[in-house]
Amino acid sequence: MRPAFITALTLLLLWTLVSQINHALSGLHVYLFAGSLFVTFAALKLPLRSGLAASLFGGLLFDSTTPVTFGTHFLLFAAAHTMIFHLRDRIPRDDTIARLIVVLLTNLAIYLLFSFMQISRSPAPAAAWPRLIADLVCSQVFLAVIAPWFFALQLRALQLARADRELAA
Repeated sequence: MRPAFITALTLLLLWTLVSQINHALSGLHVYLFAGSLFVTFAALKLPLRSGLAASLFGGLLFDSTTPVTFGTHFLLFAAAHTMIFHLRDRIPRDDTIARLIVVLLTNLAIYLLFSFMQISRSPAPAAAWPRLIADLVCSQVFLAVIAPWFFALQLRALQLARADRELAA
């Protein structure tokens, strides 16, 4: 379970960074959602059990600071992890472009599912969609820029902890 622990530590770092960036962008009324980064590396590189543990930890981090029913992100991240894990044999896992595409598609899916689940709570659902779409576009651009760096950080953290030998082949 060492790879799961090291990956969870990198997710804690990412969660902190994204939270601080969102705080800085709050004056511009922009929210960046980077949920797929909490799932993709673990689903593509780690064995099922340890990867799922790391992804679920990321879901709990999101749930701890979001005003929604506790467990919402937990379940969304579990579903995304499982889906990517079962498709990973068809994906070139060491190719940065392929991983980036997986991150962007997964983020789109999680964001839209989450938005559709929560839009009914809005007093004016139709008026919320332009803002949600703008946030999604900003999030996707942010992910395209930060994902390669974060994947390299996660891999290097596993190497430094000598947990990279336990990665799935």
